[in-house]
Amino acid sequence: MIQCKTSKEIGGMGHSMKRKEDDRFVHGKGNYVDDVKLPGMLYMDIVRSPYAYAKIKNIDASAALEIPGVVAVVTGKDLEQYNLHWMPTLMSDTQMVLPTDTVMYQSQEVAAVIATEKYIARDGREAVKVEYEPMKALVDPYKALDEDAPLLRPDKEDQKDNHIWHWEAGQKEETDKIFENAEVTVKEQMHIPRIHVSSIETCGCVADYNKVDNHLTMYMTTQAPHAIRTVIALVAGHVGLTEEKIRVIAPDIGGGFGGKVPVYPGYVIAIAVSFLVGKPVKWIEDRSENLQADSFARDYHITAEMAGTKDGKILATRMKVLADHGYTDASANPSKFPTGMFSIGTGSYDYPNAFMEADAVYTNKPPGGVAYRCSFRVTEAVHAIERITDRYALEIDKDPAQVRMDNFIKKEQFPYQSPTGWEYDSGDYHAGLELAMRTVDYDGLRKEQAEKRKKGELMGIGLSTFTEIVGAGPSKDFDILGIKMFDSAEIRVHPTGKAIARFGTKSQGQGHETTYAQIIAEELGIPAKDIQVEEGDTDTAPYGLGTYASRSTPTAGAAAAMAARKLRDKAKKIAAYLLEVSEDDLEWEPGKFFVKGAPEKSKTIQEIVFASYTNHPQGMEAGFEATHYYDPPNLTFPSGAYICIVDIDTDTFEIKVRRFVAIDDAGHIINPMVAQGQVHGGLTQGIAPAMYEELIYDEDGNILNGTLMDYLVPTAVESPSWETGHTVTPSPHHPIGAKGIGESPTVGAPPAIANAIVDALKPYGITHLDIPITPYKIFKALKEKGVLDKPIAE
Repeated sequence: MIQCKTSKEIGGMGHSMKRKEDDRFVHGKGNYVDDVKLPGMLYMDIVRSPYAYAKIKNIDASAALEIPGVVAVVTGKDLEQYNLHWMPTLMSDTQMVLPTDTVMYQSQEVAAVIATEKYIARDGREAVKVEYEPMKALVDPYKALDEDAPLLRPDKEDQKDNHIWHWEAGQKEETDKIFENAEVTVKEQMHIPRIHVSSIETCGCVADYNKVDNHLTMYMTTQAPHAIRTVIALVAGHVGLTEEKIRVIAPDIGGGFGGKVPVYPGYVIAIAVSFLVGKPVKWIEDRSENLQADSFARDYHITAEMAGTKDGKILATRMKVLADHGYTDASANPSKFPTGMFSIGTGSYDYPNAFMEADAVYTNKPPGGVAYRCSFRVTEAVHAIERITDRYALEIDKDPAQVRMDNFIKKEQFPYQSPTGWEYDSGDYHAGLELAMRTVDYDGLRKEQAEKRKKGELMGIGLSTFTEIVGAGPSKDFDILGIKMFDSAEIRVHPTGKAIARFGTKSQGQGHETTYAQIIAEELGIPAKDIQVEEGDTDTAPYGLGTYASRSTPTAGAAAAMAARKLRDKAKKIAAYLLEVSEDDLEWEPGKFFVKGAPEKSKTIQEIVFASYTNHPQGMEAGFEATHYYDPPNLTFPSGAYICIVDIDTDTFEIKVRRFVAIDDAGHIINPMVAQGQVHGGLTQGIAPAMYEELIYDEDGNILNGTLMDYLVPTAVESPSWETGHTVTPSPHHPIGAKGIGESPTVGAPPAIANAIVDALKPYGITHLDIPITPYKIFKALKEKGVLDKPIAE
């Protein structure tokens, strides 16, 4: 149950107050990077490769330079003079900013055209002539590991093949032994395809280098301004752009979902050009560039196995991954976890042994691998465990809900040590699934399904009962490029009791201005409406690692609570001084301290703050400010129980999601309305990979659906009416008991939908289909089973 400790006027945790930031958005007053216009600003457009793998024989910019308004054409050879043609990735790999001799994937940046107007730059781009010598591209990750496969990264000194890294977690020998002796083992080969985040706003920047001050101001669409500033300093420090000379400003951002964490070559080129010409340079991707060249998500080939007993006890799991990272390992993952949080793949179940292993490989595809609204590969891990659990239930002919109930970690087992080394903080998985089953009338649906099957109708019921792992992260486990993944909050309360709070995170639509204010309101009793929240400016905000992987509330939200508690401790001392009593004689309620047994003797937080500037105790530091850098002691572990019901047309095989019930447990919820909005959006982003989205490449590395005419992003038309609810098991180690919720629906929805569709096809011997599951895939699978030799409804 959500309980509010504060009044509606204060608006602390649990209040569904409207988002403070929405006023400017609904009035069209948002300020995005493309709104930035600076005097003398130049515009940049980028020439991109039509080939996935080719030698650059010549770049002829003469025609482009003849176009009035074109100022310059920049190539890799130009950048090479300043040693700016290579840059590090977030995973300590290297990536070309502009190639000097070889292009490595289709749509790779080849040259940049600088002009006085945006469309002149586009005309210049079309006029640049590049002569290529195409080579045979390597796009199949398995073939890339063949001994005779061409070496794609000869630029790397010790690289002998296309293998990037091997990673493993768990107990191999014990797990293998269990599989050898188990009564039942099941195995499925799965591919979770490459998809794209497709946020509303594409990536872009304005680089403004001031030669007089030797100072760079970058306006960027970035989810992690401070980390990006550090990366820029690492790339350009040798030309004088050291970190104190760089200011990164991230204004309003139209969605990120992980795709705006990496550093893209366009940013570096814009900086280099501004540095060289001394004028501001704007670069904004168009939609196709964003889709074709920016970091992808997923692209995991997974072999998932489960061992158990005939009566339904899970004994062990094994998973093996081949990760296609494209041209370079530019994943946005913590340094110590090259495959992210895939080790969460043991799921919500209680068994002692598991073994996960992953290998990554270079191919001629765009680089990257972003945590698209998930914590570093949790989506892939959850999909694998929830699909293989259903496969196991099918093998032993037991209801998949019952298998889950029989194997869940019990609430009294928390904190629970997982077989791959994580300590789950809290949860009540049985309560979540029971609520979901009651909500949909699970038993009634199974009876309806049995009746429909007698008539040849295709109805499926799918479950997904997942455990997330969010809040990256504890410094003992998490860093990016060596930078520990703490986060920060700074609170300044003005003499009149109004506050400004600054954070190292950066909202891309999550509602930070409202929810952070509510946390501070909860802790100090200052009304949330009187608290201004600011993020995204490295000159004013404390250092932080940004917003992604559902880490804002678990880290920066905790930092806000801790900073507010520092202020509350000071407020208590001032209140005792003003009331002429001992601190031990005071009690707190949100908004005031009062004397025990004499509630009429009190001081409001506003009176105390004013006194901190006008009448504070002698010897006490004046003012009312606090900063806290929060290093989480552990991750948080939200969970969920999702049930999806689908009907499949027996003539067209169109899939209709009839109902979808999502029960989430995110611990204490700060703003239920904001949380529900995030769940609705996430569920829609969950149906996308399950039924629609996939980046498709041919054998030559050409992308076949490189526009939104071909890449199917679901809209409200394709989305069902989501039914949501929640259970609450607070995180015991988090200052406000919150866990984070932004990613749970995207993580939990795909396996629920896939399980429902496969369940509908169960009578015809189909045990697995890779996502996205389309009408054609269903038709093809039924055809291969010989089912379509006669009408399916007969």
